[in-house]
Amino acid sequence: MIFRPRRLRRTAAIRDLVAETDVRARHLIQPYFVTSQPGSSDIASLPGIQRTDLEATCRQVEADLKLGLRSVLLFGVPDHKSPAAEHSHDPGSIVPVVTKELKARFGTDLIVMTDVCLCAYTDHGHCGVVKDGEIVNDESVAILAEMALTHAQAGADIVAPSDMMDGRIGAMRVRLDEEGFQNTGILSYAIKHSGAYYGPFRDAADSSPKFGDRRSYQMDPRNAREGLRDALLDIEEGADILMVKPGIHNLDLVWRLREACLAPICTYHVSSEYSAIKAGERLGWINGDQLMYEQLVSLRRAGSDMIVTYAARDAVAKGWVK
Repeated sequence: MIFRPRRLRRTAAIRDLVAETDVRARHLIQPYFVTSQPGSSDIASLPGIQRTDLEATCRQVEADLKLGLRSVLLFGVPDHKSPAAEHSHDPGSIVPVVTKELKARFGTDLIVMTDVCLCAYTDHGHCGVVKDGEIVNDESVAILAEMALTHAQAGADIVAPSDMMDGRIGAMRVRLDEEGFQNTGILSYAIKHSGAYYGPFRDAADSSPKFGDRRSYQMDPRNAREGLRDALLDIEEGADILMVKPGIHNLDLVWRLREACLAPICTYHVSSEYSAIKAGERLGWINGDQLMYEQLVSLRRAGSDMIVTYAARDAVAKGWVK
């Protein structure tokens, strides 16, 4: 007998009938870089992405909602930096201000997620407080918990700690619950590797470390079991959703985490993954739209329930996804 798997590849309709994986607008989360500086400004290393003030953010979110994008992740580009990142939990800082306005305008039609990390708010660019050259853990966690609470008070549906300090999920859950925010979700950056994938993001958020690197708190990309262990600990501490970052770099971990737990899994299609495709497309070397779509499919196929991607808007506007 001759086996003919091509029978099920013969037409587009048949291929769609047997397709195992899809990417829809509901799976995608669009990042925003919000600033107090008036208007909007292009980010050279992230083509198609801008820093936006309150009104520009609201206009773009409204347009994105019409396309079918219902989830945003807000990153603050603050005016004030300090050693202890006091501005990170100031109710008047840009992320709480934008969050409050977005929820006032769009209500439950929009899911507002907020990044909880100190790197953009410290004058040294690290994700925690520095003492004697060391990024200290517990003092940083206390500040991060206050930052998460401030975002929840502004109306954030989900807070997303990306700092990688030990114990921060449990501390945030306790702080949120004791202040009456039991319904605010936590999306934990549970597996986040250190490395060279974040350059354009750090440019966008002005969050590059002024000394050293982040290898003492972000995970070693050589390790897999370490990430699974930390992700399962985050569930025990109260995380509602688990993040794997970078995405394409860690398809094996997405798959292994999917097999290890029942929690929803989010992947971050990070800035270098996005910008590398844009650069290759600009040089005429690749079909950027097709490659971007294929990477999103691979993240879904590996087990991602949702994807943070700078390509979300293009994906729906250009019709890659429905």
